[in-house]
Amino acid sequence: MTRGFIHPRYHGRLERGRLILKKGNIYVNREDDEQYELIEYLDEDAQVMIRNLHTRQSKIASVHQLENLKVNEREDVSVDLSAISDEYWEKALEKYEMIKPLLNYEQHCPASVKERAKEVGVSDRSLYRWIQAYKSLGSIAGLVSRKRGWAEGNSRLSKEQDELVMTVINEFYLHKQRPTIEQTIREVQRVASQKGLDSPSRRTIRQRILRVSEEERLRKRGQKEKAKNKFTPKPNSFPNVDFPLSVIQIDHTPVDLIIVDNQYRKPIGRPYLTLAMDVYSRMITGYYLSLDAPSVTSVAMCIASSILPKERLLLDNNVKGEWAVFGYPNKIHVDNGADFRSLDLSKSCEAHGIALEFRPVGRPEFGGHIERVIGTFMKEVHGLSGTTFSNTKEKDTYQSEAEAVMTLDEFETWLINYIVNVYHKRVHSTLGMSPVQKWRLGIWGDKDHIGCGHPQLPVDEQTLLLDFLPSEKRTIQHNGVTIDGLRYYDVALNMYINDSDENGKSKEFLFRRDPRNIGKIWFYDPTLKRYFPIPFADQSLPDMSIWEYKQVRQLLKEKDEKLIHSQQIHDALTEMRKLIEQSAHRTKKARRQAQRQKVHAKSKVVLPTSLPESKPTETVKTPASNLLLDNDFTFGEIE
Repeated sequence: MTRGFIHPRYHGRLERGRLILKKGNIYVNREDDEQYELIEYLDEDAQVMIRNLHTRQSKIASVHQLENLKVNEREDVSVDLSAISDEYWEKALEKYEMIKPLLNYEQHCPASVKERAKEVGVSDRSLYRWIQAYKSLGSIAGLVSRKRGWAEGNSRLSKEQDELVMTVINEFYLHKQRPTIEQTIREVQRVASQKGLDSPSRRTIRQRILRVSEEERLRKRGQKEKAKNKFTPKPNSFPNVDFPLSVIQIDHTPVDLIIVDNQYRKPIGRPYLTLAMDVYSRMITGYYLSLDAPSVTSVAMCIASSILPKERLLLDNNVKGEWAVFGYPNKIHVDNGADFRSLDLSKSCEAHGIALEFRPVGRPEFGGHIERVIGTFMKEVHGLSGTTFSNTKEKDTYQSEAEAVMTLDEFETWLINYIVNVYHKRVHSTLGMSPVQKWRLGIWGDKDHIGCGHPQLPVDEQTLLLDFLPSEKRTIQHNGVTIDGLRYYDVALNMYINDSDENGKSKEFLFRRDPRNIGKIWFYDPTLKRYFPIPFADQSLPDMSIWEYKQVRQLLKEKDEKLIHSQQIHDALTEMRKLIEQSAHRTKKARRQAQRQKVHAKSKVVLPTSLPESKPTETVKTPASNLLLDNDFTFGEIE
């Protein structure tokens, strides 16, 4: 169960980069705003030795105090993900595929770049520029072109041209004779001439060919055995897992435990757990605990939890121990459930340089690791009072509800303590060592192994979290903006009222909303490239969760009140909360609703106190070190 996360001093600026730590690199220390050279990694607990470039004095610091030294900052990529058009996003993905084999540092030699440039049909200079752009943010977002508009017909294929290219690729290029890319281009040009069509450009054809996955290319070009060896996992293994965070797996489960509410200590049912695990080391990288059934947001918040440091989480739950696991994964592996297949989730992962992959149908070994870990966790839960066990045979005559004693908060503390002080430290039968030992070996290495080095951190935690929040597109009217029948207004919207595009169509703007507290939404100003909190237009309305609002609407529908206005919502919400409170000591459903209400109340987003009522003329940046220490910075349960 995690809580609200928007920091009260959040400045609204998006910073979608990575902190990539390397000895000899220069960083800015947020404590004194001075530049330092990274001298040495001291231990696995995020401590480093840094040297002041001006005074030449050295000191110990946490990596969370450091930020990248910025040169030629790209303002045009400081935008909401949803604001990047599909056309430009596709172009960025194409560039990424071209430079992907060159992203390892040791492969930046001129010969490798020149060879790759010849292979993909672009200049060496372009590849160097794209590599630099990608690494400046550590994200595909760095490859998004500055918008200059389209020239009519430029780089666009007609339906006939598109079908022609795909036919030649499938029938000519993907053949056991293994024709070259150059031969395939000539074949496209030949067939186009025969059909009386204009041939697509050589670059376009190359880009289409490069979209073919390596597995498909090997398999269809007569190298099935090589494809099988490279991409088919063996039992209890996973392909291409060679270092920490190369692949993490995520899955959900209802917890085999009945919990009780905080007030009456009576049963309210089973919570749900979303768990993320590093396949290489079996370390738990993050989790999300909730009273609500798994959803897209459960996955998103678990991913954010996985990437962010855990010190504050341990402190909030009064757990003594170390959980020095954080950083961007290369790949996230999930099953094929609808909650994992959200396009917004996929785009958010891409923007942060994370590949989101789905378990192949009929290949259960791809998900076995996380499922076994969840099974291990539930066996431990079976030792707690109030367990439901895993089946009726195990449960026998045990009365789970009668024996239930733990609240959701208490179970979360137990869960964190078990992860940190038991599971991470216990020898894993497959690894031959504990997960924490395997993690340290992969990160730092030893005399026989080369470590991969410190994980990469997000430059700005708020941007990471906002990127994974649900988004909506709405027009702005003279009375504000309306979402789900609720009206929001602030002067920050004024200049966009009834705005239209070049075709005279009403323009839609981006908003993000925290479902735990819909009393305000976040408006992305496309001109200032900032977020602004927009409250209810009717300030008398109380804060509420989307879950409560749905219940209010259902209550009014049952009363046949078709025209819903603010006072009705206010009265219905008050009535509903009063009824829940009165009946909480009598019924399990009401107690669960009351507990969810309390959890959502804890999770409410706090308005940034530094944001004025109107748009600011300048932005004050809040150091991330302060964010981690502020009592209002927490991590949220979202329905």
